[in-house]
Amino acid sequence: MEKLYIFDTTLRDGEQTPGVNLTVDEKVQIAKQLEKLGVDIIEAGFAISSPADFEAIRRIANEVKNSTVCSLARAVESDIKAAWDALKNAEKPRIHTFIATSDIHLKYKLRMTRREVLKRAVEAVKMIIDISEGRAEVEFSPEDAVRTELSYLYEILEAVIEAGAKVVNIPDTVGYAIPDEWHDRILAIKENVKNIDKAIISVHCHNDLGLATANSLLAVKAGARQVECTINGIGERAGNAAMEEIVMAIKVRKDQFPVYTDIDTTQIYRTSQLVSRLTGIIISKTKPIVGDNAFAHESGIHQHGVLAKRETYEIMKPEDIGLKESKIVLGKHSGSHAFRKKLEEMGIELSEEKLKEAFKKFKELASRKKEIFDIDIELIVEGLEEGTRDRNYSLLYNQAVSGEGIIPSATVKIETPHGEKLGLAVGNGPVDATYKAIKNALNIGDEIQLKDFKIRALTSGTDALAEVFLTIEFEGMTVSGRGVDPDIVRASALAFLEALDRLEKRKKKHH
Repeated sequence: MEKLYIFDTTLRDGEQTPGVNLTVDEKVQIAKQLEKLGVDIIEAGFAISSPADFEAIRRIANEVKNSTVCSLARAVESDIKAAWDALKNAEKPRIHTFIATSDIHLKYKLRMTRREVLKRAVEAVKMIIDISEGRAEVEFSPEDAVRTELSYLYEILEAVIEAGAKVVNIPDTVGYAIPDEWHDRILAIKENVKNIDKAIISVHCHNDLGLATANSLLAVKAGARQVECTINGIGERAGNAAMEEIVMAIKVRKDQFPVYTDIDTTQIYRTSQLVSRLTGIIISKTKPIVGDNAFAHESGIHQHGVLAKRETYEIMKPEDIGLKESKIVLGKHSGSHAFRKKLEEMGIELSEEKLKEAFKKFKELASRKKEIFDIDIELIVEGLEEGTRDRNYSLLYNQAVSGEGIIPSATVKIETPHGEKLGLAVGNGPVDATYKAIKNALNIGDEIQLKDFKIRALTSGTDALAEVFLTIEFEGMTVSGRGVDPDIVRASALAFLEALDRLEKRKKKHH
């Protein structure tokens, strides 16, 4: 069996999902989890696109050791230099350069001829090798390959491989391909590009017609040995091929695919949840592999079958993706030994200092919740990492009063760099009153607008953890915030303060 390389572009293409704006710290956090998942290549960003992207790539390149770290770069010198500056400390650096090759892109976007594009592509590949002194692996993509004439596609792929590209990625940039057609195109490339044996064929499929995963899998059958994908399938427009779907399809249907991956599938669910929380993109209950209903059975016939023999209605086990039945029930009476054992069971490693801090936060949460779920523990651990970041605002106290016949009101006390601030306000409801109280405490006017507000329950039961994700806008700057707490109003307040904190930092950078 041959290896299928998993190229994860959650941090680059995935972040292009409308409404997603990850901080540098959040990108590093996701990258470390992708490394633990066993991803072969992490496309950490597009170095030239922004100082934040450059810094995220630089930090990931410094901190990730087992996975190749990649930056996207257009086929121009400034992009390639920026990519290498960000990647030069990586153990395994890769620069992914691209240029459009379809006639529609050449005519209306690039205003270049086929000869000019081919020359530029070859020059870019050679430039990466020269600038990195041969240290950076080169990947080349002919953008909009699905609508590129095959004879020209063969020609440009042969030329870039000859120039030194080790991976040639064939993107279905606009999600136009149909599985059989895509299979035949990849097969034709394999059979007609004379030096294709010197490079790995990769595919990058978009999901505009809902066929990204199917197209990726058919490409593997045709000979592709790298697949570019994202966690939860997030990305531009309708998204990308979902990593978890591709990996599990290959794992479950070994009879159909002569390949294997190095993905630790038991880390899939945890990675999926982390990306969902940090991006604010809620996973549909019916999402394959990681959706809440993926291993749920409501039909009586199905329930009977699963109880009699799991395989009657389940083609994979929840444990395969990291959904384990809890062996230790944690609550307010649990001690540090049980807590430590639970962390070990979940594969979470903490220093003694962090363990004590996590246990303290666990006891605080357990005093307010009847039952502690795995996700509660993960959020506590995640909070420890977030807590290392400098924050301007901390919520010390909040109280909201509402009900029939009562004017909703709220009181908040916030710790700021200038001391504690108290705010009081009335509003249309407890959350609205709380936000107005925060604005009063921090002397903020109505120039800050709430643009998006989402709430969901992370766990089951009436004491479920509530997650609030929101977006605010100020003078054209858009930032997001997330808050998690059993109290919906408090979760809303925490999300608003996190967004305000990010806004302050953005304003300082802007000025």
